[in-house]
Amino acid sequence: MKKPTNTAVPVLLIGATSDVGVQLAHEFARSGHPLYLTGRRPADLEPVASDLRLRYRTTVRIVALDVLQVDAARAVVRELRPTPHIAVCLVGLLGRQPDQEAHPELARAVIESNFLGPAAVLEAVAEMMAAVEAPTTIVGVSSVAGDRGRARNYYYGASKAGFTAFLSGLRQRLARSRTTVITVKPGFVATRMTAGMDLPSALTSSDADCARLIKRAVDRGQLVVYPWRWRMLMTVVGLIPERLFKQLRF
Repeated sequence: MKKPTNTAVPVLLIGATSDVGVQLAHEFARSGHPLYLTGRRPADLEPVASDLRLRYRTTVRIVALDVLQVDAARAVVRELRPTPHIAVCLVGLLGRQPDQEAHPELARAVIESNFLGPAAVLEAVAEMMAAVEAPTTIVGVSSVAGDRGRARNYYYGASKAGFTAFLSGLRQRLARSRTTVITVKPGFVATRMTAGMDLPSALTSSDADCARLIKRAVDRGQLVVYPWRWRMLMTVVGLIPERLFKQLRF
């Protein structure tokens, strides 16, 4: 298994305005990594960047990037200097399943935000990292919702399943290169995106817990990562026969 070096190399966070993105920025900055923080609204990242620079005395650059503007986003990634050695894609959109059933444009937004946009940008990241003569790491934050379709979120689940499959294929394509591709499936995380949802406390982590999970996966060079409770749960869920699974409501 390829493992990244411990050198404080540049890190690219795609979707850094998310709750987990902010916590992850602190995790990497605490270790001395220079950061690229990206988001659709760069002004939202200014307070975060100022805090990180002051607290950790590291370099933080803010970059405007929208994964839904694929060509522009890929161009932005290719122009980053110095080249990031670690890139983490945290972009995601949940939405409401009933709305997506009734309005195809909302379903399309979920699919493009969770799968098509991130995949296209990470292809550009992989291309960029191919020129780096050192170990590099790509991390995609997917979801346990992609492991098996459920009635309550099957558009979201389908988009995350696609992203998981993309990361698996990219991992295999780059297996003989210096790039490690990591898939992280955090399970329920208490963030702005899940605010108002009735989440089971035993299976719900904080944004800080999720950030630590991602940072640890990078440090250890892991490949497919779940919180341990979710790994056990999804193993069991995957074994349920479809004839029985379709009758369940959870």
